[in-house]
Formats: sequence, C-alpha cells, structure tokens
Amino acid sequence: MSELLLPAGTWERVTPANAGWRYLTFSVEQLDRRSARDTGPEEVAIVLLSGSCRVRAAGNEYELGPRAGVFASLPWTLYLPRDTAYEVDGDAEVAISSCPCERRREPVLQRPDEVDIEVRGAGNATRQINNMIQPGFPAERILVVEVLTPAGNWSSYPPHKHDEDRPPEEVVLEEVYYYRAPAPEAFAVQRLYSDRHGVDVTETVRDGDLVLVPYGYHAFAAAPGYDFYYLNALAGDRHSMANSDDPALAWIRSSWDGMEKDPRVPLVRS
Repeated sequence: MSELLLPAGTWERVTPANAGWRYLTFSVEQLDRRSARDTGPEEVAIVLLSGSCRVRAAGNEYELGPRAGVFASLPWTLYLPRDTAYEVDGDAEVAISSCPCERRREPVLQRPDEVDIEVRGAGNATRQINNMIQPGFPAERILVVEVLTPAGNWSSYPPHKHDEDRPPEEVVLEEVYYYRAPAPEAFAVQRLYSDRHGVDVTETVRDGDLVLVPYGYHAFAAAPGYDFYYLNALAGDRHSMANSDDPALAWIRSSWDGMEKDPRVPLVRS
C-alpha cells in the first residue's frame, strides 16, 4: 500500500498527476498570511479544520470560524466556483479540495448549523457523518464529508466501493481519506481490497496520514482508547455518492435492525 498510503509529513498536495487519476486535488494548509489565489478551471471546497479565516471572492467577504478543532465543533465549508479570483487570510488550518468542472456556479458558505448530521450504523459500527457537499448541493463534481468514529468502532462499513459506472446503483469516484486523531500514539486501521485490481491491504493510519482510494472495497476501524476523524473528498463524472457493498458482507446492514446505536454518537453536536 506504499503508493496509496501517504504518511503525515511526506505529502503536501494530492493531484491527478501524482495520484494517477483524472479529477481530484487535495491539500491541507496552515494559513498564517494573506494570499491571493484563483480557482482557474476548477471548483474548490475549503473546509475549516481549526482556527478562523476570511475569504474575499466575487465581491463578497466570507467569514469561516472560529472552529476549535475537528473533535470540538462542526465544520465551516466554503464552495467557490471555477474562474474565481479570491483572497484568503487568517490563522487557520484548512483542507482544500478541487476538481475541474464545466459550468460556473455561485459561491456558497455552509455554516455549522447548516450541516446535516447523520448517525449511521449501530452497535460498534455506529459513527457520525457530517454531510457537507453532497448530491443536491449546487456543485458539479466535488463531494466532501466528515466522519467521526468513536474509539473501538468501525466506519465505512460494510466495506463498499465506487469504481464502476452502473448508475443508479454505483458510480465511479476518486476519493481521499484524510485522518486526524487526538494524540500521536492513537492509531486506526484502513483496509482496501479488490480482486479485479489484485490488491488486498490493511494498513495502520495515524494523525495527519492520508490514503488514496482509486478503486476497491474499503473499511475503517478505530483502535480502542481514541476517537478518530477523517475527511473524505471525492470527485467523478457524476455528482453522486452511489456505491455498492461487498456482497459477502452486505447482510450486516440487516443485523442492525433493532440494535441500539452507540450512545457516544454524535461525538460533536455544534
């Protein structure tokens, strides 16, 4: 998995050129000064991870934050359309996702109270989903979601994939998993497997690591002791999250009927 796992400190920016795919670009930046930028031919999603910042674009000014951290409060997300000059400044850590698109839309600031919180799964597969840029949002390709997994729990489960164009059941999506943990000793495991692509790997992931998911079934588990966070950025030809479960494990969904959800979830409420 050495080409798919990017340990913290070894990567700065994922691009189509270095990821080997068509659309998705992703980076995490620590802002400490004012900078002028341009989206060019790409739509851009800026997710505030911590701190606060100001973005000036299209004649408007957008305030993001404050956010104490990904385990403390819900996200601020700013969508910027293609062909948009913008200026950003503040003291903040931000995740920036982008992909090429055809149509120019309008900027959209999504505040924490506008985030759709979903509690998914049950038992030790209960997790929190912060739905941000999802199907129905006025974007062309980019998709962004946060997942908070309590210590000892599973998420992205049952294992699922999105590497075949079979709408409405499944679409092709490029995806990154960007992980955050509350302590350097905390760890989790990420599995990715595909008979068609000849891969089956399970890797330890820690705070600041990133995993590329170009294909295959994937699932995640947080080791006991520490809650885990990850941000998924995705892009494809269709603005859809349609995916298919591993058919050998899809039955697990029905086992959740009548099972209590983990009372720790949601981990973050406001």
